[in-house]
Amino acid sequence: MSELTMGGFIAAKRQEKGLTQLELGEKLGVTDKAVSKWERDISCPDIGSIPRLAEVLGVSVEELMRVDKEASAAAAEKPKKDLGSMLAMPFKAVALATGVAVAVLSVLEKIDAKSAFIMLGIGLALLGITSLGEDK
Repeated sequence: MSELTMGGFIAAKRQEKGLTQLELGEKLGVTDKAVSKWERDISCPDIGSIPRLAEVLGVSVEELMRVDKEASAAAAEKPKKDLGSMLAMPFKAVALATGVAVAVLSVLEKIDAKSAFIMLGIGLALLGITSLGEDK
């Protein structure tokens, strides 16, 4: 039950009871569409319907609520990609591209020293930004 969301728990218990989404909805005074949304974790049951839902599913309110808490805790422990890690690859690519561009333009004698230093500075700044987000 540790990785099970509230929606997955509701679906499993409903199926154990041999109920359709429509039948469960009728017992709770909601539509089968509402039950479907609960089971797909798109929405949650109204707080007022949770005691009746627990009763119909044959579980305690605490058990029903604990499932969602445990799933939320497990989801919180999973590593999340932050903006810094998503930008690291493009920043490194641009930094490399500026270095290559400066080298090629220097060989072709198509860039002046001031422009070359500016481009290399931009590349180094991007590399510095990406290194800030790296775990040591």
